[in-house]
Amino acid sequence: MVEGEPSSSSDQPGGQLMLTTEVENYPGFPDGIMGPELMANMRAQAAHFGAEYRTTKVTAVDFSHRPFRLKTHDSEILTESVIVATGARALMLDLENESRLLGYGVSTCATCDGFFFRGHRIAVVGGGDSALEEANFLTKFADHVTVIHRRKELRASKIMQDRAFTNPKIDFRWDTVVTDVVGDTRVEALKLRNVVNGEESTYPVTGLFVAIGHVPNTDVFRGHLAMDDAGYLLTQGSSTRTSVEGVFAAGDVQDHVYRQAVTAAGSGCMAAIDVERWLEARGEAPADVAETSRNW
Repeated sequence: MVEGEPSSSSDQPGGQLMLTTEVENYPGFPDGIMGPELMANMRAQAAHFGAEYRTTKVTAVDFSHRPFRLKTHDSEILTESVIVATGARALMLDLENESRLLGYGVSTCATCDGFFFRGHRIAVVGGGDSALEEANFLTKFADHVTVIHRRKELRASKIMQDRAFTNPKIDFRWDTVVTDVVGDTRVEALKLRNVVNGEESTYPVTGLFVAIGHVPNTDVFRGHLAMDDAGYLLTQGSSTRTSVEGVFAAGDVQDHVYRQAVTAAGSGCMAAIDVERWLEARGEAPADVAETSRNW
């Protein structure tokens, strides 16, 4: 399995959940669980059942024949099948304090973190459907939501714009960009600049949701696996099969709709079953592995 591509510019395994302070919407944890703790538990559980880990970064692949070849910076891995679970990363604003306050008022996921902003005044940066969807969702919790957009017109669909414009809890800052996030231990305000007249201001909020898009971590697979225009891997029908026989994809690397931990985990289970059945049909899956997967 090719997994754990970073959700930021680092090489931190574990994906976007490693940058989430508390996860409230994963089944089985009524009091929530810290994102890194959830990932550590998943890793330990897989290791308990025999999974072997090799912490390294895949720099190139060869899917032209089997065994497939995965090249790393210091070795080459040969394998009969591959599950790609490299995830996606949220686009950020690249501000000085943005990464420092990520998880402390700065977020990229309203459904993950919206609950923590009940009664707050917050801001959403972006102008597409995702930004307005998050803004509308956040009004279930926040007292007020300001959408900050660098242009005078939104890119979002008309229906999403209508919902936002008629929501009494939402207002807009047009022709405006965020130049920095203010706060020592939590977000306290945003520094703004009007791109038309250059006017700068400080806007008090306790939360900033960045909704300017996601990018799948699929660069290493370009030219090897079929992708859509945005770079997400294409899978066949309701399965996790990619365009290459024996290569499967799971999680946010092929899902740009739901992007939730629980849906990623579910598609990971699907991919494992797809791999087991694919290998078993070729007489290559050990009996104990096949029996284990049927008992998940």
